[in-house]
Amino acid sequence: MLMHKLDENLPGAFNPDAAFMAKFGTFMQEVTQAGVLLAAEGLRPSTVDAARITVTGGKATVTDGPFTETKELIAGFALVEVRDKEEALEWAKRFADIFAQTIGEVEVDVRRVTEMSDIMPPA
Repeated sequence: MLMHKLDENLPGAFNPDAAFMAKFGTFMQEVTQAGVLLAAEGLRPSTVDAARITVTGGKATVTDGPFTETKELIAGFALVEVRDKEEALEWAKRFADIFAQTIGEVEVDVRRVTEMSDIMPPA
């Protein structure tokens, strides 16, 4: 999974311009044609219908956005099925470059999805 984080306080971070959308559209076509894209979505900023649930001592607390104490939030993701970490990193670098060209700074995490077979012993 490729997850990109953005600073909500950066102007335009959650409102991409036409140039960004064109570059991102091309990337999405390439990753789709390569047959590795499983899903991809953007997330709205925490100012729009967001909530955070924190459980402490068995008690749940709901905090509505915006999350002012958090500088960077996960802003979107692409779920890809690739051969190995190296291939994931190749796609992630391209993914990050599109954001960096438009916004200037971006952080992209590459994480492996845990599947049931990873945590359950074989039957």
